[in-house]
Amino acid sequence: MDKRVASVIYFRSMEVTYAGHSCFKIKGKNASAVFDPFDPEKVGFKLPKLEADIVCVSHSHDDHNFVGGVKGTEVGKNPFLVNDPGEYDIKGVHIEGLSTYHDAVSGKERGKNIIYYAELDGFFFLHLGDLGHMLSEAVLEELNTVDVLFIPVGGIYTIDYKMAMDVISEVEPSFVIPMHYQTEKLNLSKKLDGVDKFISEWGSDVVRREQKLKVTTRGELPEETQVVILEQS
Repeated sequence: MDKRVASVIYFRSMEVTYAGHSCFKIKGKNASAVFDPFDPEKVGFKLPKLEADIVCVSHSHDDHNFVGGVKGTEVGKNPFLVNDPGEYDIKGVHIEGLSTYHDAVSGKERGKNIIYYAELDGFFFLHLGDLGHMLSEAVLEELNTVDVLFIPVGGIYTIDYKMAMDVISEVEPSFVIPMHYQTEKLNLSKKLDGVDKFISEWGSDVVRREQKLKVTTRGELPEETQVVILEQS
């Protein structure tokens, strides 16, 4: 797979924090974005206080579309909402929303899903939302470099941990951060697999656990894919 050259290289940094479920915040020097904020009353655990310039929503389910839970970074202004496929440029962040499905039968069971490919300060992120199938060749051709991949591993509503392994092999990211898996407090109508199954499949001895993922330069990116389990902030 061809690797895109970053437009910004050595003098900025990125930070990733995990709010829980499928919700992450990525932060650069001058901008930040939150992906898939959840309604705490529907999910079962608290949503931390979040501020961002941009909010990306993969689909309209309560555990992914609670945009009211994210405040804007500017007084009196809401974050810019991205909830449709297409290309966006907001405060120096380039985002491409690509249409996929929430299931393996072209959306007939659970509808559509948007995956987001974003560049912030020269780092490239791919958030898969509630992806329910393998990525198509057309989508893979749009991706190029992926530094951080946010991927569901819990199954039932999304791809499971075994399919996640196949997606990772195709995308070849620097970092993999699992999401959308069962925890003690998660309260969906059906129980998901826990992250332990994915960890076992990957190899528990090479999985990192961190409060946040922070990388200062592209030179710090690993040559081989690393899995990082982020603690909820």
